[in-house]
Amino acid sequence: MKKDISKLALILSMFFAFTACGGNQQAANEPAPAETTETAETTETTEAEAPAETTETAESTPADGEPIVVEVVAKGFQHQFWKSVNQGSDEAAADLNATITFQGPENETAIQEQVQMIANAINKQPDAICLAALDTTASVDLLNQAKTAGIPIVGFDSGVPGAPEGSIVANASTDNVAAAALAAEMLYPAIEEKVKAATPEAPVRIGVVSQEVNSASISDRTKGFIDKMAELCGGDVAVVGNDKFNNGVAEKGAAVIIDLAVPAKVTDSEGQTQAQTLLNKPDLIAIFGSNEFAAKAIINADNAMGNILGEDILGVGFDAGLMQKEAIRTGQLFGSITQDPVQIGYKAVELAVKAARGEAVEDVDTGAKWYNAENVDSEEMAPLLYD
Repeated sequence: MKKDISKLALILSMFFAFTACGGNQQAANEPAPAETTETAETTETTEAEAPAETTETAESTPADGEPIVVEVVAKGFQHQFWKSVNQGSDEAAADLNATITFQGPENETAIQEQVQMIANAINKQPDAICLAALDTTASVDLLNQAKTAGIPIVGFDSGVPGAPEGSIVANASTDNVAAAALAAEMLYPAIEEKVKAATPEAPVRIGVVSQEVNSASISDRTKGFIDKMAELCGGDVAVVGNDKFNNGVAEKGAAVIIDLAVPAKVTDSEGQTQAQTLLNKPDLIAIFGSNEFAAKAIINADNAMGNILGEDILGVGFDAGLMQKEAIRTGQLFGSITQDPVQIGYKAVELAVKAARGEAVEDVDTGAKWYNAENVDSEEMAPLLYD
């Protein structure tokens, strides 16, 4: 009986073993479970999204298209000159894929207001800053702070003279020597005949009125005009009137005399007096004012003397302003030189964008324009001639 039970147990054991093996074989031949298929789909989705993720990373690099953020801090905001600078900055931002904030203090004596603006600009951590400083000394600590933070600063207009070394990467400003030389070049053909006819016995005189001789920009304009005019006139030209510019050639014996007048005080009355002294000299054939103040002094002096400027004595100015523009319209002034504030703003932002991208930058001359009765009211000159 025990044998029969043993045989039965053996048969049942073999039966169950066979069944189990058959089930495993069937599982091996069936398709992969849904879980495996789902895993494959997940992998496929990840692979499809990878390029988009890479593209997004590329766009976050400024060199590959992300806008450069530039803070622009000017010397002012309401004056037409700065509005034209702002216009140029906006044009550059649109052309160069940049985002700018343009700001300036209420007027050009509000030094502390501008200092706070510079501090705020640095705290925003922009890619670059454009700065026309009212007072470099008041901003030294901030300039060093920006340098330490790796924020490049581009100077514009008069820039940031005397800034700590390395804190200003480049400047976008007028080459004042070249701009005033242009005034001499435009004036000379109109007086050339008189210059060539001049002799030591019957000399001709060209007057220059400068607000001062210490400011770098005005001093450069004075030098630019005098040097270019002396070059154009040729021969022995005596430069007299101020020790800083006297060239050592004696007035007596020179066929051409360039006579520089500098007021002792920067007041309208003193400027007019100096200009009137030059206009009273009988051998004067032309007179140049190196900035708006000097040009106004010449116009006021001429008005006081009964308007002698015109064919016999030609007057040339620099910068703009209502009085100067009207004098040019009426022919009281022969012409004038204006800086190009639109280009000042454009080039400043252009330099800032390049510096932010790690490109090498250097100072840029933003140019100057000659204007006279023919183009003073033209569409081209309108943004350059402030009131």
